[in-house]
Amino acid sequence: MESLYLLVPLSVATVFAALWVFFRMSDSGQFDDVVGPALRVVHDDDLAPVLKADD
Repeated sequence: MESLYLLVPLSVATVFAALWVFFRMSDSGQFDDVVGPALRVVHDDDLAPVLKADD
């Protein structure tokens, strides 16, 4: 029973910390474009990069 006095406030603090991190990330624009990076991986680049030889 004594462990609940520690675990309940600790879990409430953890939830508030997770909510704070989530809202801080959403305010900074972290979740603005979630589709673009996923589609960029799928696109196939047909042209290989051209390497220039140093003279």
